[in-house]
Amino acid sequence: MDDLLSWLQSPVAIWIAFHLFVLVMLAIDLFVFQRHVHAVSMKEAAAWSIVWITLSFAFAWGIWQYWHVWYPEEAGEGGTRAIEFITGYLIEKSLSVDNLFVFLVIFRYFSVPSHFQPRVLLWGILGALIMRISLILLGATLLQTFHWMIYLFGLFLIYTAYRLWYSVEEEIDPGKNPILRLARRFFRIADGYDTPHFWVKRDNRWHMTTLPVVILVIESTDVVFALDSIPAIFGITQDIFIVYTSNIFAILGLRALYFLLANLLGMFRYLSAGLSLILGFVGLKMISQDQLTPYLEQVGIGTQALIFISLGVISAILAVSVVASIMAGPQEPLEHPPQACATDQPPTDSNGAAGAGDVVQLEKTTAPREETP
Repeated sequence: MDDLLSWLQSPVAIWIAFHLFVLVMLAIDLFVFQRHVHAVSMKEAAAWSIVWITLSFAFAWGIWQYWHVWYPEEAGEGGTRAIEFITGYLIEKSLSVDNLFVFLVIFRYFSVPSHFQPRVLLWGILGALIMRISLILLGATLLQTFHWMIYLFGLFLIYTAYRLWYSVEEEIDPGKNPILRLARRFFRIADGYDTPHFWVKRDNRWHMTTLPVVILVIESTDVVFALDSIPAIFGITQDIFIVYTSNIFAILGLRALYFLLANLLGMFRYLSAGLSLILGFVGLKMISQDQLTPYLEQVGIGTQALIFISLGVISAILAVSVVASIMAGPQEPLEHPPQACATDQPPTDSNGAAGAGDVVQLEKTTAPREETP
């Protein structure tokens, strides 16, 4: 019994428990709330956003209270780890707002009906979780093996901040996505949204529907955002448990945040400038921390104080950018909206004779169909 209790308090058990929690929440979402295809209302999105934010801060409280149980060798570090978790969560959550704008453009480009968008985002988030795990493990391995990589990450964040600050609003065209081009080349794609399934059989041939194509495009664009956000969290802490859990919690709440803010994204016109300052701040912190730490400790600023300062700076930048955006009013729409944004059907690809890459129009018929999920 004592051995079992000791194991339940070990780091391995905590990792297993965290993943079981994630799987249970995803299963509830997929098989309970998404059992019947429906459009997500703002009330439902707000409720889920509150649930995910509450769970995130409850988890931070658990880190604060029980870190010494999970990691006895780091007794007394619970408060520091909790603040690192909140700071990393806040960074990832902020950067995800830019991601939401891209989701909106992709949905408009493919004319995805509102009642199918939750399903697409859920599968997209599942893929993003797997991808983030891989990138976080890779980043942690690089930092543990080559300490100088922290300077490379810092320079990358400063470069990203520079591009974000000086970039002019660019045309976002999912039609130029290489993953979309590959899908059209190697698969027969069935046009239309009269089925929630990913594959349908027509004329004794299987065709991919538009839904998995949209998911592939979303996954490919998320790679770019992951390359920004993960180095940024490593700039706050190099504890892999904190980096990983804060990232996962932020992603799990991304779908609810999209449906809550989808109609309000134009209000945050200065958010990109705020995110640029945050990335620049974290990048400078990564580059200068080794050199400045001895001097800061001499004046009484230790590791925990630095984490509090980072949280304060990031929170202040976000608050100022949001308030300034609200005072300035909504942002003007894109001058050159992506092709097919206003159409009733997803964009098609004319390739001539039937074969891989062709887009087949789904006929509106009551005849029985062979389908597979």
